[in-house]
Amino acid sequence: MTDATSPDMYIDRTAVDPQGNKIGSIGQVYLNDQTGQPDWITINTGLFGMRQSFAPLAGSSFNGDDLVLPFDKDVVKDAPEVADSSHLDLDEQDQLWAHYREYLGQGGAAGGYQATADTTYRTTGQPGTSDQRGEGYDTSGRNTDQAMTRSEEQLQVNTERVDAGRARLRKYVVTEQQSVQVPVQREEIRVEREPITEADRGDALDGPDISEDEHEVVLMAERPVVTTEAVPVERVRVGTEIVTENQTVSGQVRKEQIELDDDTARRES
Repeated sequence: MTDATSPDMYIDRTAVDPQGNKIGSIGQVYLNDQTGQPDWITINTGLFGMRQSFAPLAGSSFNGDDLVLPFDKDVVKDAPEVADSSHLDLDEQDQLWAHYREYLGQGGAAGGYQATADTTYRTTGQPGTSDQRGEGYDTSGRNTDQAMTRSEEQLQVNTERVDAGRARLRKYVVTEQQSVQVPVQREEIRVEREPITEADRGDALDGPDISEDEHEVVLMAERPVVTTEAVPVERVRVGTEIVTENQTVSGQVRKEQIELDDDTARRES
C-alpha cells in the first residue's frame, strides 16, 4: 500500500492501471474507523466520468502524480455499485473485496482481508473526528468558508443569417388593345360652275355642238396603316434592404435555490 495517510494526498489525482492506462480521477477517500488510514477510494469512470467506482488502496503506489492500482481498468469499472456513497457498511465491503479477490487472488494484496469495522468518508482533519473541519463544510467533503455559492444559467442569444426565401424577376408578354386618334384626309366631289370667258372659249367650243359624254374624276383618300415597333421603356432590378424587428425568444434555464435547514430550532421546540 502507499505510505500516504492524508486523504488530501489522493484527491483529484489520476488513477492508472499497471500498464499506465488511465482509469479515472479520484473523487472520494474512505478512512477506516479503527485505524484512521485510507482504505478505499472512488474513481470517476464511465461516460463523462458520471459513475463512481470503488477501489481498494491495498497494493497501490504513486508514480509521479499518478496513483497506480494493482489491477486493470476494466476491473475497477466492473466493481459493484454502492447505493449510499457516503458510507460503507460491512456487507458492502465484503462484496467489494469479493470482486477484487477474483482478480488479485487469495495470496495477493487483498488476500485474507476481513471487514472488522465500518468505514466512513472524510477528506480533511484527523480520522474519526469532526472538530478539525474548516469554518464551513460541504457534505460533498470539501472544506469551504461560511458561504455557499448559488449559480444559475442565463440565456445567451445571438443571430445567424439563414436563407429566408428567394425573389426573382420574370418577364412575360401580354397583349392589350390600344386606340389612338389618327387624322386622315379624303377627297370629295364639289361641282363648280363658271361662265365662259374669252380666255377659255376655245376649249369650250372644242368638240360637237350637242353631244353626250362622261367625265370621270378619281377621288383619293387616306387610311390608317398600323405597325408595331419594340422600344425600351424602363429598367427593372431587384434590390434588398435591411429591416430590423424585435422577436421574442424563450428557453429553459436552470438555477440553484438555497434554503435553510436549521435543526437547532427543532431541538429547542
